[in-house]
Amino acid sequence: MTRTENGAEAVLDEVTALVPALRASGRAAEERRWIADETVRLLDKAGVFRLAVPRRHGGLGATVAERSRILGEIARGDSAAGWVSMIWVSSAWVPGLFSEQAQEEVYAGGSVKVSTGFTPSGGLAPSGEDYLLDGSWKWISGAQGADWALLAALLPGPDGTPLPYAALVPFSELTVADDWHAAAGAATGSATVTATAVTVPAHRVLGLGDLLGGTGPGATGHDYPFVPFFMALGAAAYLGIAKGAYELFLDRLPGRGITYTSWTDQRLSPVTQVQVAVAANRIEAAEALQERWLRRLQEHADAGTAPDPAERAAARGRAGYAVQLVKEAVDGLYEAAGASVILHDEPFQRFHRDLKGLAQHALFTFHTNQEVHGRALLGLAPDTPFL
Repeated sequence: MTRTENGAEAVLDEVTALVPALRASGRAAEERRWIADETVRLLDKAGVFRLAVPRRHGGLGATVAERSRILGEIARGDSAAGWVSMIWVSSAWVPGLFSEQAQEEVYAGGSVKVSTGFTPSGGLAPSGEDYLLDGSWKWISGAQGADWALLAALLPGPDGTPLPYAALVPFSELTVADDWHAAAGAATGSATVTATAVTVPAHRVLGLGDLLGGTGPGATGHDYPFVPFFMALGAAAYLGIAKGAYELFLDRLPGRGITYTSWTDQRLSPVTQVQVAVAANRIEAAEALQERWLRRLQEHADAGTAPDPAERAAARGRAGYAVQLVKEAVDGLYEAAGASVILHDEPFQRFHRDLKGLAQHALFTFHTNQEVHGRALLGLAPDTPFL
């Protein structure tokens, strides 16, 4: 499928045009601890939340590479908006693993925002032909603006052993706490979500193992394994944040000197020149890793095949390494930016803080992902179901 066949190119163009507005809204969003309502409206109008919806349900059914480019552009404009959009778009693909009845409910409007909680901190109990869901889930990014929640919960099996399942629940049936106070990702609204005896129809409940092992909506060219798919879109958000930080660093340079030195134009300093080149090359190296995996993921989808465990482990390793590279790139620029960069009216510091903080997400931490990849390279079992 070419980019022009599903409208993804038009979405990318509209999002690129929104970058200045997204960037301008960042400080106010951080202060309110949630991205601006106008930001959500503009992204929705641009078609961002139709990207993951299958075409048969009125969506765009974009490829993973197309989604990655668009999400990266949003993150280049604003780190928090990029992260929240990544969560909503990647999670909105998951209902395609559920029954057709569930898909019709979730995708009814052709545009949908889904937030997820994969830690099984809730419980499911049979209630006739349905289930009752109780529990609380922390760190639910985008909770204040999502339409649906995908929540992991434990359900006792036939022998009484609790097994993890995922439940699709409208946010209108959940309670969102006002408890998100963070030094990084402050505008992501990653609040605690609570379900109290919420009835969930059986067709909106799926084994977590089936979800992790599933490959999508059954459409040729769009069946991706969930974890590599999520790693690819997540890495796109980190790359976009780094690109935004790089641009903001360059924007600050004209007219700046280096205090307590003879340099009245920082651009003429060899140290700065090296710092900028190293940052640029780290970002480009991360992007090359990402592009390589996106191509491989699409090749499998087009052929109707699935990556083997070693390839899935490699996806985690490469995504983790790409995130590490862009962290190092932005850290280097932060060191070169001077003391004034710590001021709140300097957007660079927000990008830096958000990148560092969001990179603590358990699925994107460097050493964990290198361990998973390294075990596969050495012929050992990956020792994780998250492949």
